[in-house]
Amino acid sequence: MPNRLAQATSPYLLQHADNPVDWRPWESDAFEEARRRDVPVFLSVGYSACHWCHVMAHESFEDDDTAAYMNERFVSVKVDREERPDVDAVYMEAVQAATGQGGWPMSVFMTPEGEPFYFGTYFPPEARHGMPSFRQVLEGVHNAWTSRRDEVGEVAGKITRDLAAQELTIGDAGTPTEETQALALLQLTRDIDPASGWFKGDTKFPPSMVIEFLLRHHARAGSVAALEMAEGLCGAMDRSSLYDQVGGGFHRYVLTAGPGGPLVPHFEKMLYDNALLCRVHAHLWRSTGSEQARRVAVETADFMVRELGTAEGGFASALDADSDDGSGRHVEGAYYVWTPEELREVLGDDDAQVAAQHFGVTEEGTFEHGRSVLRLPQDEGVFEAERITSIRERLLRARQQRPAPGRDDKVVAAWNGLAIAALAETGAYFDRPDLVEAAAAAADLLVRLHLDDRGRLVRTSRDGRAGANAGVLEDYADVAEGFLALASVTGDGAWLDFAGLLLGQVLTRFADVDSGALYDTAADAERLIRRPQDPTDNATPAGWTAAAGALLGYAAHTGSEPLRAAAERALGVVTALGPRVPRFIGWGLAVAEALLDGPREIAVVGPDLADGATGVLHRTALQGTAPGAVVAAGTPDGTEFPLLAGRPLVDGAPAAYVCRNFTCDAPTTDPERLRTVLSR
Repeated sequence: MPNRLAQATSPYLLQHADNPVDWRPWESDAFEEARRRDVPVFLSVGYSACHWCHVMAHESFEDDDTAAYMNERFVSVKVDREERPDVDAVYMEAVQAATGQGGWPMSVFMTPEGEPFYFGTYFPPEARHGMPSFRQVLEGVHNAWTSRRDEVGEVAGKITRDLAAQELTIGDAGTPTEETQALALLQLTRDIDPASGWFKGDTKFPPSMVIEFLLRHHARAGSVAALEMAEGLCGAMDRSSLYDQVGGGFHRYVLTAGPGGPLVPHFEKMLYDNALLCRVHAHLWRSTGSEQARRVAVETADFMVRELGTAEGGFASALDADSDDGSGRHVEGAYYVWTPEELREVLGDDDAQVAAQHFGVTEEGTFEHGRSVLRLPQDEGVFEAERITSIRERLLRARQQRPAPGRDDKVVAAWNGLAIAALAETGAYFDRPDLVEAAAAAADLLVRLHLDDRGRLVRTSRDGRAGANAGVLEDYADVAEGFLALASVTGDGAWLDFAGLLLGQVLTRFADVDSGALYDTAADAERLIRRPQDPTDNATPAGWTAAAGALLGYAAHTGSEPLRAAAERALGVVTALGPRVPRFIGWGLAVAEALLDGPREIAVVGPDLADGATGVLHRTALQGTAPGAVVAAGTPDGTEFPLLAGRPLVDGAPAAYVCRNFTCDAPTTDPERLRTVLSR
C-alpha cells in the first residue's frame, strides 16, 4: 500500500512511495506526529540520480523488518534535496560539522523540534569497513532517546545554537579590485596540474564557474595565463570520459582509477552541469574560435534538447547513473560503456578497430566487467574526421536501443534559467534558431507555471503541475540571468521586464538591508533551525553571487543606481573570499570582472533584426568578449529597451552604440569597428 509520498511531484519521492517505510514529506504534520508519539524524527535526504541513495533504499528501506522497526520507533521524513535545497543545506552543515564530511544519502536523526543530534550518510545493511549497520544505528539512536534523553537534548541544543551562530558577515570588505582578481588567479595557478590540465585531486568536478572567471579575466586584463588555464581545463574535460563522446553532454564528475589509469565517471547527467558547460564552451569559442569548443557547445545543447526536454517546454533535472545492463540488473554506467565485441557488432571489424583505438576501448576494459569508458586519445594520432563522425553516429543509434537510464523529469526553475541562458547564446553564436526557440519555450513555461501574479517563483513543476515549494535565491537569480540573456538575443524587452520583476523580489525578500548580504531563503519563508546563507559555489553558482550578476546586468540595461549599488554591496564577499578560495567563488569573481569592466552597454538599432546589416551588428555585439556586456537590439528610439532611447540610425544605416561608466564611443555602422571596440 502506498505511503504518504504517493501524491508527491518529485520523482525521487515517488520512487519511495511503495516502500514499507511509512515515509512522510517534509511538513509540519510529521513533526506534530513525532511530538504526539514522543519519538525522534529520521530525516533521509537524497535525489533521483543518486546511486548510493538507490542502494540504501534497496538494502534498507525496502526491507520489511527494517521498515517495521522504523515505523514503530521513529517518524520518517523523506526529502528531495533538489526540491528543498534549504532543508538540505541546513542539515548538511550539521553533518559536515559533526563528521567532517557529507554526501547523499544524508541521514539525520532529530528531535520533534527539528534539532539534530545524530548524523551520517549511507549506512550498509550489515556492519562493514568500520561502518555500523543501519539497524545498529537505529537501535543505538532509539536507546539513547529512551534512556539518555537529557544528554540527547543537550547535544541537539548545542548543535542548533552553533549553527545559528554561523551567520556570515562581510563587514566593510568593499568591492573587488584589480588586486582581488590578480590574487585569485595566482591561487588558481597553484591549484592546477599543468601536466593534465585539471585541478589537483583525485575527484574532478567540472569547474564551470571558475572557467567563466578565467575567460572574463583574459578578456578584460589580457592575461594569457588565464586563457591557457581555461583552455587546459576545457580540453581535459572534453578528452576525458567526463564528456559523453558518443551522445554529447557531460557526466557529474570523474574519479582517478589508480596510478596511470583512466578517469572513470560517475555517470549521472545533470541539467545544471550541461547548461553551465554548454555556455562556457560557447564563450571559449567566442574568445578563441576553437573548433573543439564549438563542437562541444553545440553537442551539449543538442543533448539537453534531445534527452532532457519535456513535453511542456522545460528541461528535466537529470538522467540516472544506473540502467539495465540487459540482464535485468541495474548497473552504474551500463548505458555508456562498451566492449570490443560490442563495437564489432555495431561497426564491423575495421571500424571497430579504429573506434577502439580512438576511444580507448581495450580487451581487459577500463571500467568494470571488461567494459570500457570512452575517451579521446591522450597521444597524438591521426584519425579521419568523417570516419569518426560516422562511427559516433552509428554508436549513438545502437546505444539508443539499450535500456535508457531513468530520468528525473521535474523542472527546477534555477536550472532551467541556466539552460535558457546557454541555449539562447549558443543558438545566437552558431546560427541555430532552434536552440533559441527551445530557450524561449522554457522561459515561457517558467512564466506560465512557476511565476505568480506577485512575482514569486515556485521551485519545481512536473507534468505541467506546479510544486508546492517556494523558490529560493538561486531560482530568482538564475531565472533572471536566463531572461536577461534571452532578451539580448531575441530583442524582446518583455524578458527584461520579467527579470526586473524577479530582482525586485530579491531586494525586498532576500537581502539584508543593513549589510547588503543575501540569504538563500526569503524573509517570509518557512523557518528552519537556521536561515541558510552561503556565498560559495557548489555544483551551480551561489545564489548570492548569481543575484549580484543579474542585478548588475539589469542595472546596466536600465540605469538603475539602486540595483547597481545592491550588486556592488553583495560583491563585498568576493573581496573577502576570492583571493583565498577562488575555486569556491568562481561566479562571484566572474561577476567582479563585469563590474571592473563597466559592464559595457551595447545598443544595436535598425529597422529589423532580420535585416542583413542589423543582424550582422547584433551578432557581432553578442559575440563580443567584454565581461558581462549587455545588448539591447531594436528599432531606433524603440521602447523595448531603455538603452534604445535617443539612439537613431546613422546616415540612414543600422548602427551600434557602446557605452560604459557614463562614457560612450561614437556610434558605428561597421561590424569590424564594433568588434574592435568590444575587445579593447
